[in-house]
Amino acid sequence: MKLSKSEEQVMHYIWKLDKATMKDIIDLYAEPKPAMTTIATLLKRMKDKGYIDYSTIGKAREYFPTVSRTEYFASHFRGIIKNFFGDSAAQFASFFTEATDLSEEELTELRAAIDKEITRKKRKK
Repeated sequence: MKLSKSEEQVMHYIWKLDKATMKDIIDLYAEPKPAMTTIATLLKRMKDKGYIDYSTIGKAREYFPTVSRTEYFASHFRGIIKNFFGDSAAQFASFFTEATDLSEEELTELRAAIDKEITRKKRKK
């Protein structure tokens, strides 16, 4: 299940803080700050979706991520490749390199990263 934009904002704050109470999260918002009930609803939905959990400290709950930022982004990214590029990473790479107007230096760095990953995967076999 995906996070809504509002849930994703809260998730970014939790990743940033690693562990956070509702007050910690609300404090990170710019004015006007959201209502406590709004954040409580978002946190409940995020827990139900499996993205966060909490431990109880006294009367307060301390929320923490159960999914890393990298795991979340990778899953989101795989969905983009599947839905927009026919599940073809090669089609995505072609689009990405053409549409982003990368410099020669950036393309060289990208090639080096790909070559490094190929070498790593060969070693794993």
